[in-house]
Amino acid sequence: MTGGKKVLLPVLVEKDEDGFYVVECPLLQGCYTQGKTLDEALKNIHEVIEQCLEEQKEEIVEQLDTIQEFSYHIVAVEI
Repeated sequence: MTGGKKVLLPVLVEKDEDGFYVVECPLLQGCYTQGKTLDEALKNIHEVIEQCLEEQKEEIVEQLDTIQEFSYHIVAVEI
């Protein structure tokens, strides 16, 4: 992706049972990666996001710029 315009995208980070950090960008379908350390995982997701944006249709990329707020909430459920 070129043009110099930057957008802020949320990512979710989870540490799995093997100790790897799994990172996902929920706004981009199929945009996830992992790393042995948090720094490595965040570096990897940055690269994957760039690849995902290159593959997305132009209108989807333009819609990302209109996001004003993104929030994360935890909901308790009985299992």
